[in-house]
Order: sequence, then structure tokens, then C-alpha cells
Amino acid sequence: MADDQQLWGYTEVAAHLGISVGAARSRKSRGSLPVPDDDSVPDRPRWKPATFQRWKPVGRGFRSDLHRSSPQENAPSD
Repeated sequence: MADDQQLWGYTEVAAHLGISVGAARSRKSRGSLPVPDDDSVPDRPRWKPATFQRWKPVGRGFRSDLHRSSPQENAPSD
């Protein structure tokens, strides 16, 4: 891999995903991140930014607890 190509470590991946570095490491160990583009240094995987632009995280479905009902639905009826 050419040295002039930008590669992301855990810090950049975590910032991109909006999670902590520890969470990024945990996701990697569970196989919930894409395969690293460079794993030549033990315990320091690196990814190309384009890898995350194409990657779609595996979802666990719709979280209804994150969506509130509209105020009209909660208004008392006469």
C-alpha cells in the first residue's frame, strides 16, 4: 500500500461513526466493522476512508423507543 494514501485508525473510525474509540475496538473484535485495508501492524488495523463510504452497518431493526409519537396523538380528546 502506498505511503501517501490516507488511512484511518481506531480514532478516525470512531470519530466518523460518532462512537468512542473503545466502542470501535469492540465492534472490530465482534466483526461489526469492515475488514481492514491494512493489518500489517499487529493490533493497529487501518482502513481507507472509501471503505466506510461504501460500508453499510448491519442494523438490528427499527427502534420504536427512539421515535416519539406526534403531539396530536398525545393530546386529550374532548
